[in-house]
Amino acid sequence: MENQNQDLKFVIVGHVDHGKSTLIGRLLYDTNSLPPDKMEEIKKTSEELGRVVEFAFIMDNLQEEREQGITIDTAQTFFRTPKRQYVIIDAPGHVEFVKNMLTGASLAEAAILIVDAAEGVKEQTKRHSYLLSLLGIKQVIVVVNKMDLVDYKEEVFDKIKGELTEFLANLNVQPKLFIPIAALKGDNVAKRSDNMKWYSGQTVLSALDDLEDLEQARDQGLILPVQEIYKLEEKRYVLGRVEAGEIKPGQTIKVLPSGQTTVVKTVEKFQQENLTQAQSGENIGLTTVDPLFIERGNVLCENGKEPLVKTEFSANLFWLSHEPLAKDEPLIVKIATQESIGEVIEIKKRFDSSTMEILEQNAGKLQFLEAAEVTIKAKKPLALAEFSELAELGKFVLIKNDNVVAGGIVAELKNN
Repeated sequence: MENQNQDLKFVIVGHVDHGKSTLIGRLLYDTNSLPPDKMEEIKKTSEELGRVVEFAFIMDNLQEEREQGITIDTAQTFFRTPKRQYVIIDAPGHVEFVKNMLTGASLAEAAILIVDAAEGVKEQTKRHSYLLSLLGIKQVIVVVNKMDLVDYKEEVFDKIKGELTEFLANLNVQPKLFIPIAALKGDNVAKRSDNMKWYSGQTVLSALDDLEDLEQARDQGLILPVQEIYKLEEKRYVLGRVEAGEIKPGQTIKVLPSGQTTVVKTVEKFQQENLTQAQSGENIGLTTVDPLFIERGNVLCENGKEPLVKTEFSANLFWLSHEPLAKDEPLIVKIATQESIGEVIEIKKRFDSSTMEILEQNAGKLQFLEAAEVTIKAKKPLALAEFSELAELGKFVLIKNDNVVAGGIVAELKNN
């Protein structure tokens, strides 16, 4: 389990042409994270074309392999520094990104926002910035790429930094730092640039190494959303993934939303019986001392450290359907394994997700790719946490006719 905790997952977002693939390729190259044959192949191809190593080739090459057997939803790229291993979560487009982030297992703890120095801040830059805010990603590094195209001028960097700082402040996103880079040439990616003596800050790699591993930073009690109940020879197994804390035999646990308590009798994994404990990230089966009624969608937690159980909560929502959201229409609210019929009872503010312009206060509808601050009411009580406290109980999707039509995060829970 130790290695798992040392991984840091981050996503690179920004306008489609601002150099994401080149930066990823350069990170893999500079950390020696590519197989030697791949590196040779890329060098050879670049030489034949008479240019420097084209790092976007790396991503094209990996993409071809990926498409032969791995879906884009689970596509992840790995590299390692002396400090830890990194996982770059693929974000193919903003709609797919939101769906992946809110429905998939991949969860970014940090983000790099990339901007082209020559083109400056574009609509997609702003939309992706909003997504970082919507998804509650607090650790953000902004890189201004292609500085070579503007003769490494400090004033170009300063202008983009000023414009983005102001825009991000309105989103409550405070970047840890801004870094001027030329990913293709390697300036300020792994090594300091001789072309930008005016910049004395960190490289991309050293900045990544300074980020916190959010999972390690949390000292939480047990959270285990129940996925399934399985009966075998009179035994009733509760199956699920430990999302926070740990679980062990003899431990008193509370079942939400009912509030009943019981004691863990055994903890087991596939072909491993009678474990002494299981930790965050492990899929397990357990039995209890008492024959309590536990079902899919219940949440097991540590007595005294339980999340709030509510039917109503404030949320940041991103609407993903071409059909507009109408206030008070019945939808399925899904948080972890919990599901309930629910509705958006209030659309407090409706935003243009590109410009962050407030389109309407107290709105009645929400259109495709618009974002909003909303209040959601569910029919059944749900175990919830603010996203910044515990992502697994703080992110949700809304489902209509078996399709995901919106994603969002729990923004505020008043303890009342």
